[in-house]
Amino acid sequence: MGAGAVGCYYGGMLSRAGHQVMLIGRTQHVEAIRQHGLLMDTTGFRAHVPVRASTEVGDIQGASLVLCCVKSSDTESAATMMAPFVRPDAIVLSLQNGIDNAQRLHAQLLRTVYPAVVYVAAEMMGPGHLKHHGRGELVVGPSAMSTEMREDFVNAGVPVHVSDNVVGELWAKLILNCAYNAISAIAKLPYALVFENESARDLMRSVVHECLAVAQLESITLPGDSWQEVERIAATMPGQFSSTAQDLMRGRRSEIDHLNGYIVRKGISLAIDTPANQALYSIVKLLESTFAVDQA
Repeated sequence: MGAGAVGCYYGGMLSRAGHQVMLIGRTQHVEAIRQHGLLMDTTGFRAHVPVRASTEVGDIQGASLVLCCVKSSDTESAATMMAPFVRPDAIVLSLQNGIDNAQRLHAQLLRTVYPAVVYVAAEMMGPGHLKHHGRGELVVGPSAMSTEMREDFVNAGVPVHVSDNVVGELWAKLILNCAYNAISAIAKLPYALVFENESARDLMRSVVHECLAVAQLESITLPGDSWQEVERIAATMPGQFSSTAQDLMRGRRSEIDHLNGYIVRKGISLAIDTPANQALYSIVKLLESTFAVDQA
């Protein structure tokens, strides 16, 4: 559900491994995929992968696994559209940026929804054309997938890591997004070039510090060292433009309300100052204000 870069990457990998996959996406991508297959230009292969695609949400009916990959701002509307068609025993996973998408899906679908933390560098280069820049693993909780299902993903070339602290993992990803996404979008630069700039690194440190202060008061146990993970992203996804940058370059509104904006709102509720996050959030919102309407 949501055949953008994330949906097309994981859906394409599963389809290439022989699983029956239905991509629900925008008309331009669906038409291209129906005509030529999904062009997957990855770090390991380049191929047109046959996969079914539709613009109709009802075509998820009968699926045993639903991967929700829509933008965080579209979570409620996607859940409302999906609700009549999700099989009672289907597993629903949220492969989305932000902290609370699984809960928001649950509130609409009235069923368990499992969060998955996504680490993949990918973008749509054109209709039905996916460019993969690196990585591709998922982090899930112990009950999100059966052993057999995890093996299906692994055999399809998608590493799946199981964590007893998925909330902490979601926060760790949120901190990375807060550090990189807005700056990549504002500067129109990929991760490595952002991180190479000393002033940008100083700003990123301030962003991370604010996020950690909020996380501490929220009693979040974070895995690992957040700044080391910021450094690692620059090394493992050097050529990747953030999803926020990709959205703004295409004239679309971004998920900034659910990234730096989320930290700003949490900071206000906890009486913590978050000026670095506030500044980045405000600049991205200002850039978005020039868009008359979201592009199709």
